[in-house]
Amino acid sequence: MTTPPALPHRPLPDEAGTRERVLELVVEKGPVTAATLARVLELTAAAVRRHIAHLQSQGQIVVHEPAGPEVRRRGRPARHYVATDAGRALFTDAYSDLATHALGFLEQVAGHGALDDFAESRVEELERRYAPLLEQAGPVPAARARALAVALTADGYAATIRAVGPKGFALQLCQGHCPVQEVAERFPQLCDAETQAFSRLLGVHVQRLATLATGGHVCTTHVPLSAVPTPLTRRETGLARSQTTTSRRDVTEGN
Repeated sequence: MTTPPALPHRPLPDEAGTRERVLELVVEKGPVTAATLARVLELTAAAVRRHIAHLQSQGQIVVHEPAGPEVRRRGRPARHYVATDAGRALFTDAYSDLATHALGFLEQVAGHGALDDFAESRVEELERRYAPLLEQAGPVPAARARALAVALTADGYAATIRAVGPKGFALQLCQGHCPVQEVAERFPQLCDAETQAFSRLLGVHVQRLATLATGGHVCTTHVPLSAVPTPLTRRETGLARSQTTTSRRDVTEGN
């Protein structure tokens, strides 16, 4: 009696769902280690590594290479993973292409000012919905930032909060996904208006350090906690933008 050949390995029915969850977590929390993924998903390290290897082979995640110097530790450093554009594209809004064409037409017909007005109107609606949630969190910027991250995550931005420095003198608001990334790549007015909205909602001057639209692996906004200056009003925001445009025009004409 001959022994039948061994059947090839086939993924378990829930493996595809687990792999998708791994990718979602890399999008949301990246740069993230395999150990962190295993802990969050309650999986073995071997199982997580198998999913990571598959996602890497598909070009959906890569090992993160830090830009600045890192503190050297003994032993082999843990690898941190981030999502690629291909990985994030799986969660991209199907209407991005249509929106890009529509805004391009608006710019062509009505000029750059119309795009600024559109961006401001978009964040006005965001502020209107988020303001009550942040008011419930109280006046402390850190609590408001966490409430903002929860609200953004509910809207599909996969937002998290990270402390900066040993004493937590600041926070970084990280958005691992952007539903309008493809549109923002062409129209940075959307990112600029969103940053100013964050400043008004949090009650502090914030600074956008990186965006998905400009090639970052996450949108990162610096939120200071040690100093609490008064955020720009809408009028001051518009004035600053106007002065910047005028200065650029003067430099161009001077050349």
